[in-house]
Amino acid sequence: MLTDEVVSYLQRLRPALDADVEQIEREAREQRVPIMDSVSIETMLFVLKLAKPRRILEIGTAIGYSAIRMAKALPEAHIVTIEKDRERYERARFYMEKTDCAQRIEAVWGDALAVTEKVASTAPFDALVIDAAKGQYERFFTLYEPFLAEGGLVITDNVLFKGLVAAETPAGNKRLWNLAQKIRRYNEWLMARGDYDTVIIPVGDGLAISKKMR
Repeated sequence: MLTDEVVSYLQRLRPALDADVEQIEREAREQRVPIMDSVSIETMLFVLKLAKPRRILEIGTAIGYSAIRMAKALPEAHIVTIEKDRERYERARFYMEKTDCAQRIEAVWGDALAVTEKVASTAPFDALVIDAAKGQYERFFTLYEPFLAEGGLVITDNVLFKGLVAAETPAGNKRLWNLAQKIRRYNEWLMARGDYDTVIIPVGDGLAISKKMR
């Protein structure tokens, strides 16, 4: 995991963001809305620029930060993003309009575990981004990877979960420990899949990148 000093250094190096994106980051900090950290999202955007996906599915919109960042970085891509919290969904829609990204981002309100039929009509996708309820990662993957084209990418955030996935004995908050164990099992399940080639990158809170082989 990166030290705070290294993260601060990398943040100082990144190019300046436009005012609207900075506003979303600021709101997320002030309202404690979970969004991808700066190092993780820059890593993800770099990978996506190399892959050049035309259609992206994101599970976990929050207030639209990562969807908007993807839309700005990949002007040819269309993004479908799912959010179950109505207030955050509405805030995301506001920012999508404000940043002129609304035409290329389709926001779906609902529980990702219950809207598969609606999303299926917009498949196939070239990339799937999982960044929602961490205890449901395996279910999200299982539900939505059939919509992924051959050679497509699955990107999962927070797979190192504050480093707790590496702990061998319970420490601190029991709820966090139990959640860490679910993510640990997800990582092991993901790495063992023969139909995906996966690497876990220790940036931010851990980023898993999986390529569909068949």
